[in-house]
Amino acid sequence: MTLDETLARLEEIVARLEEEPMELGAALELFEEGVGHLREAAGTLAEAEARVKRLTELADGSFELEELDG
Repeated sequence: MTLDETLARLEEIVARLEEEPMELGAALELFEEGVGHLREAAGTLAEAEARVKRLTELADGSFELEELDG
């Protein structure tokens, strides 16, 4: 899933948990799915942040993005 898709699914899960009465088991399954998507999104954002931090200015004033290992 892309970050946008992950965030959209998280919004759907939150809306269902807030609006729809459901059995505890179903609510827990949705909650667990949401936590998984939240972790995935956080990881994606952390990777993007690390790449931005690796951006270095060159002597001529231009910028170069150093690729992360791994």
